This record gives sequence, C-alpha cells and structure tokens, in this order.
Amino acid sequence: MPTSSEQAEAARLPEFLAEHTPFQASTADELAALAEGAAIERFPAGVVVADYAARVPDEVWMVRDGMVALRASGDGALIDVVGPGGIFGYMPLLTGAGMDFEARTAAPSTLIRLPGALVRAQFAKPAGLAFLASSGWNRAAAERPTIAPATDSRPVAELVHGDVLLVEPGETVREVVTKMTEHHVSYALIRLPDGGLGIFTDRDLRTRVVAAGRPVDVSISSVMSAPARTVTADLTADSVLMEMLECGLRHMPVLTVRGEVVGVLEDADLLAASARQSFLLRRSIALATDATQLRAVGHQVTGTAVALFRSGTKAVATSAILSVVIDSLVRRALELVVAQGDRVPAGGFAWLTLGSVARREAMPSSDVDSALSWRDDLAAEAPRLRSLAGAVHDLLDDAGLPSDRNGAIAAKPKFSRSQSDWRTAAHGWLDDPLRDRGLMFSSLLIDGRVVWGDPGLHTVPAAYQRMREEHPNALRLQLLDALSGRMKTRSLRDVLSRRGGTFDLKNHAVTPIVNLARWGGLAAGVTSASTPTRLEAAAQAGALSERDARTLGDVFAMLQRLRMAHQVDQITAGRTPGDIVASSELSPLNRSLLGDGLREIAAVRRRVGNLGFSGV
Repeated sequence: MPTSSEQAEAARLPEFLAEHTPFQASTADELAALAEGAAIERFPAGVVVADYAARVPDEVWMVRDGMVALRASGDGALIDVVGPGGIFGYMPLLTGAGMDFEARTAAPSTLIRLPGALVRAQFAKPAGLAFLASSGWNRAAAERPTIAPATDSRPVAELVHGDVLLVEPGETVREVVTKMTEHHVSYALIRLPDGGLGIFTDRDLRTRVVAAGRPVDVSISSVMSAPARTVTADLTADSVLMEMLECGLRHMPVLTVRGEVVGVLEDADLLAASARQSFLLRRSIALATDATQLRAVGHQVTGTAVALFRSGTKAVATSAILSVVIDSLVRRALELVVAQGDRVPAGGFAWLTLGSVARREAMPSSDVDSALSWRDDLAAEAPRLRSLAGAVHDLLDDAGLPSDRNGAIAAKPKFSRSQSDWRTAAHGWLDDPLRDRGLMFSSLLIDGRVVWGDPGLHTVPAAYQRMREEHPNALRLQLLDALSGRMKTRSLRDVLSRRGGTFDLKNHAVTPIVNLARWGGLAAGVTSASTPTRLEAAAQAGALSERDARTLGDVFAMLQRLRMAHQVDQITAGRTPGDIVASSELSPLNRSLLGDGLREIAAVRRRVGNLGFSGV
C-alpha cells in the first residue's frame, strides 16, 4: 500500500509533467490520464533501467530526480545524460524498432514510467513534434562515425552520409515531421516544381509552426525556406564550413554539378565539439545588448581560437573561424553604435573589413583594418560617418580587438569615401599605380569585404576584374611590388643555425606569398579571396605554374601553422601574441621546415620574375 509521501508525490505528478516538454501543451484531462497510468519507481546508482537493443518498449521514462546515462550497448560510449524533467525511450517507442543503447542510472534516481500509448498521442501535437525535431535524432547523430572538424581539403561529397529525405510540396507538416523522425534527420528537402529545392528544418518547425501557432496540417510548402542554399559536391569541407558559419546555417544540401542531390551536410559533420564554441560565441555576440556586454564577450575571442587549435583544428580552419567571429563582433559593435540614433542614418553605407580578416586568414595577433563607402547622396554626412567609425573602433579596442597600427581604419578620410570617390580612386590607381600610394591602397581595398551594408557600395573590385586585358602595365607593377620585398635570409640563417637572432614569420615569409597570390588572382580576374583560392585561380589562368601554385599553397599552410602554434604558446604563457620567433622557440623539425619553405618561396619568386612579365 502506498505511503502518504508516495501518495502526495503521485498527486503532484500532473503538475510536474506540465512543467516539461513534450507535455507542456497537454490538457488537464490528458495530464490526469498520464498520471493515472504512470508508475513511480526508485533505482540505486548503476542499474540498467532499459536495454533498447533487446526489445521495443511500450513505455517512456521521465527522470523525477537523479540522473540516467544513455550508453551504446557495444563499446559503452556515452550518448546522452538525462536529468530531472528529461525523458528517454521515446525514439524506439515511436519507430517501433530496437536501438543499440541502454539506459543506466548514474546516481540514485526516481523515475516515472509513462504508458506508451498515451505518450505517443502527445508526440502527434505541435509541442511533441517540436520536441522530436530538436531532440529525436540525437541517437542517430551519436551513431555517426567520428568526423574530423573541417581540417583538410576533402571534398564534401566524402562527408555526406545516409539517405536523403525528399518530400512533396503538398505534404503536411505532420507527415513531414513524422518522416523526419523515422529517418532520424533534422531536415526535409522539398523538390519544387521548377526543379529547385526548398528545405524545412527543426528550427523552421519551432519558429514557423509551433511559435507562430500554426496547425500541423498546413502544407510544408507554406513554412519551408526556399530556395535552399546549396553547394556542389566538389567544394572542400573548409570552404563549406565557412559558408555555413557566415550564414548561420546548420544544414547544407550538397548537389552534383547537374543539380542532383548527393546528401545534406549538418554542422556536426564539419565541426568537432570545440569548434561549436564559435557558434556559441557568435550567438553571445548577437545577444549583447550594450557595450559592456560586448566588451565581455569580445575578450573571449582569442581564447576560442586557442581552444580550436589545441583541439586539432588545422591552422587555416582556425584562422577562418576566427575571422568569422571577428566579423560578427565588428557587425554587432556597428549595430550598437548606429542604434544610438543621433550619429547617422542607419542605411546608405557599407562597412568593409580589410587585410587578413577579409581574406579569412586572421591570427590571434591580428588587428582590425576597415573602410567605409557610402551613397553619393550622403556626402554631407561624411564627418558623422567617420565619427561613427571612430566610435566603433573605440568599442572594438575595449573588446580586445585593436585598430590597425598603421591607421588603416574607416575613421580616416583616406579610408572613408563615397562610392563614386572610391570608383574614381580605383581608376586612378590603375592609370598611375605609383601616385598617392596607389599600389598600397589598391592592395588593401582589393582584399576588402563588406561585412555590413550594401555590397554594391564596394566599387573598387569591379575596376580590377579585367586588369590583365585592360591595364597590363598596372598588373606588371603589381608583380614588381610583389617581388620587391627582400627576403630576410640573414636573420633566418641566424635562427636556423641557432646563433640567436629573430625572424618575422608574417612580414618575411607569409607576406611574400600573400602578395604573389594577390597578383596571380588579379591576373585571373579574381579580386577579394583567400590566398589559397587566389593561388588556384592563378594556376588555372596560367599566371603561375600548377607546381608553383601548389608549392606556395603548401608553404603558406605550413607557415600559418607555425604562426598559430607560436601565438597560442605565447597566449598560454601570458604574453601578447606576435610573429617574431627566436631560434630557441623553434623545434629542430620546425627550423628545417621553415628553412625549406623560405627556399621554395625564393625559387618561385625567381621563376616568376624571369617569366612573369611576358606571361601577363
């Protein structure tokens, strides 16, 4: 016979159920029926509550207090930990199939056994469907083979897995979510009449159906996102990861060049757990409501880069993710300053990121270069726009992102102009690259990328897209400039021979590659792009041989790894990160790699210098 305390606990059961998904939308009668059919059971720690590989359940368990660990039946790998208010066993119940995991108490626990038939009815409701959409495939995700974060250049076709869920536009939300649950996926693709694709995800279910109060019997076409952003199967994991980071996407359909669906990538396919920190950090940046909060979040940026690199993410991917996070911080700082309301109109101008951040090659030591371009009709607002830029950089400085040490910032007149003035300046640099430091300005603005505002206001790149055909002399001067910087071989010899001395990894090793790649990209008609992308384009256009482009790309990746490792060590030691290395800071292997790399750069420079002028 139940004790008085047990009777009291049973009486409170409907209230407890109503506080947790998927029962928050249940009626009082439904809660009463669930409570009447439920059983409250107590387990000591270390007890197997259910082995789902052995049978298909007819009940669902909810944790009243304590903790239950879900582990793979074979190797015991931890899948999930369920705490108070959490439920388990619903996936094998709903699919009617066993699953290869068991539930074991991780501490003394009180569990509620709920009747399967009544719980199944709750999952047919919007709240239940939303719960499934956000949680129902955790087990399926856990069964995937461990995929390294996007640390190599494998084509994404090698990373997609499983069958693709394609549905018709006329199917209902209820039908589609049921199929998503059965297939253990968090999306559905919708084939559109014109041959394109729409996509419906767990997020769409929560925001466009449940939160909007729409019935689950509406057609999927009324709540899908269309057209879906897609990528082709030949793109590398790194490049797709960057697009997903920039757009805030969790799903990316992968197509053949003919438009056939190969599969759908999810963020978990590309990101290790540590890399997800960048998503969380960007979310914190977006949620910062004032300068104080943004400063606090900004000081986490460097730590995120350190954690990424130490977790095994390659330096080039770490740099790219760091660049995306910096862009997010810049955008939020700009939004907060604009929101003050008395500085400038919110529209009509574009904020450009320049330098290594624009190329997606930021390091923890990177500072923030910027430029502004505004509509011609806002000429009278120039002083206020520059004042706004100064306020943004002040906020970024306080948040741990220092302004460019050489003054390449949007608060300066040289880096803040109208769209027509930028266009005029670009044509002037092409006609006479040596006038008004045209080579330097053009190199910075060609790298530039719009991170806030209308991309059409960045008028410089368009002037340079046919440089090879229309301005060959200016292109030759770009090459001369790329080859003019002397390699600091003496200081390198001192470092390599362990006689002491220092060497600047950025200025004396990375920059020569970046400059050659920029020239090669311009010869190919490519303006704003990463250094590896420019090298590939240069090879395809014949400005560089395939061998030289590949060599420079390999050396660039090695140098970025040395830089990142050096700066991470400096940060760990409590020092300011930078690119100056001493012999004592390099292992024998890295000294050898650095020496070989510098010799390769010098050899490519000689070959390009001998052949480049006739080849452009």
